[in-house]
Amino acid sequence: MGDLIYTALQSLDGYVADEEGGFGWATPDDEVHAFVNDLTRAIGTHLYGRRMYEVMSAWERPEELSGMTDAMRDFAAIWRAADKVVYSRTLEAVSTERTRLERVFDADAVRELKESSEHDLAIGGPDLAASAFGDRLVDELQLFVAPAIVGGGTASLPDGVRLDLELVEERRFDSGMAYLRYRTR
Repeated sequence: MGDLIYTALQSLDGYVADEEGGFGWATPDDEVHAFVNDLTRAIGTHLYGRRMYEVMSAWERPEELSGMTDAMRDFAAIWRAADKVVYSRTLEAVSTERTRLERVFDADAVRELKESSEHDLAIGGPDLAASAFGDRLVDELQLFVAPAIVGGGTASLPDGVRLDLELVEERRFDSGMAYLRYRTR
């Protein structure tokens, strides 16, 4: 049985994107990227909403990304090897390998996927994650807190959901980024 893990790179004030939609202030350096890579190796399936999928699909063609580092190349290989499920009512087709399109988020189907999976699953994007939080599907949160306050934008965590959490791991990086790993109780 796999756990469902929500991972977010966020500002100190809790946003994954600022009011203009930018998130460059959370770009991981090689140290953080290598750490993220090690976490991502355990993921067998990524669950995405349309917007997060569109951002992440760039990893399908890493040769088109500028400033490639070894850590970035490693991440691209890890990402391409995993299965992806995209939830979207508006996306006409997916553009990446090992990817299927679902029109609606079905909590029971995700529960079945968790129960039948030999690997952990990741859920990306705060809008889709809000559904999973609301349905009590999230087992773990992996939050990377960037040393930035952006003052508004897209919140990393949903309103209206209460969860009691247990801090199980923390790490500080030279860049000032902090990693906090919580299990749901």
